[in-house]
Amino acid sequence: MVVKIPYYIIVLGTAGSGKTTLTSMLMNYLDSHQMDVAAVNLDPAVEELPYNPDVDIREWVDAREVMVKRGLGPNGALIASVDMLALNIGELKDEVDSLKSNYIIIDTPGQLEIFAFRDSGPVVLRTIIGDSKAVSLFLIDGLYALKPSNLFSAMLLSASTFFRIKYPQINVFTKIDLLSEAEYSGLLSMIENPEELASRVVEDADINLMWSSEEVYGLAEKLYSFESVPVSNNSGQGFDDLYALIQRVLAGGEDYLTEEPNPLL
Repeated sequence: MVVKIPYYIIVLGTAGSGKTTLTSMLMNYLDSHQMDVAAVNLDPAVEELPYNPDVDIREWVDAREVMVKRGLGPNGALIASVDMLALNIGELKDEVDSLKSNYIIIDTPGQLEIFAFRDSGPVVLRTIIGDSKAVSLFLIDGLYALKPSNLFSAMLLSASTFFRIKYPQINVFTKIDLLSEAEYSGLLSMIENPEELASRVVEDADINLMWSSEEVYGLAEKLYSFESVPVSNNSGQGFDDLYALIQRVLAGGEDYLTEEPNPLL
């Protein structure tokens, strides 16, 4: 007798970075490659989704209902909703465990600071994932990242999120289909070379730095400990590379097509 031991893929990022769209595209990608995949929506405030979640937080708590009942603003309602879920996480975990899928993608709320930087968000993730293997995808808007100081700050936020969520992390640059060839080449140059990014940050006329160029380079070099991959959520460009990175983290590069035997059965 065998039991499926799932791999979890956590989709994180700031509002507008493309989390729900990437979740949908990644589901389609895995499904088209005969992978057994399911999705969990953890955003209680989302109105529409481009995919059908197998487990949906809105079945337990709806941020808009919380906003009306408690007289809260959007952010306050989202905070209250995530806290309410954390207090009743057992039911959601049971639903997730019942999926029996090889891959489970967790789509997180748009407001990263509310989910990742308060205790309830990481607690929810750790409870759902348990002892299974997981990888975080930190999404960065490729258009936003064209400016060196924006890219540098986004990578700092990625590192900060990693220390909060505490799962292996990959930086995913989205919306590359909206970039010109010159813009894409410039972005790749900064993504692949910390010295290039540091020098361009120092040269940026719009900022005043407290650090020397050597200090900026030293920090940039540390930020490059995360793997990075550019993708298009529309065309699917880069998803082969993204899948390869995910598999490197979760399965040592091997495709996950089979179920693992349960040694207790």
